[in-house]
Formats: sequence, structure tokens, C-alpha cells
Amino acid sequence: MYPRPEYAQAVRAPTQRRALGALFLLLALAFGGIAFAAGAAEEWIIVGAAAAIALWLAAMAFRGLRS
Repeated sequence: MYPRPEYAQAVRAPTQRRALGALFLLLALAFGGIAFAAGAAEEWIIVGAAAAIALWLAAMAFRGLRS
């Protein structure tokens, strides 16, 4: 039987960090657009919520694309 660390390295699933980073970046831009449109309509609750979600997704996108 193979030693555990070598075996685990051989069958490790491929990482999807860059794809997830790109997805989160796209979603962050979409929520940023929603926040901008809500600001133009003076719907401040929606601006706050959409901006918070956009910042959260942008942070996750940064971590995913940084690698």
C-alpha cells in the first residue's frame, strides 16, 4: 500500500480557485451595478445591502484570483 501523503497528493481533486475568483468578480460587479442603480433611484436600503454584498464578493474574488 502507498504511504498516505503520496497517495493523497496523487488523487487530489483539481482546484477551481481561479474560476471561483472570476465568478465572484462578475457577481461583485453585478451587485455594484445594482447599488449604483439603487442610488440613482434613492433607495438607500437597497444601496447599503447591494454594496455590502458587492464588497464581500469582491474580497472573495481577490482571494481567489490572488493565487
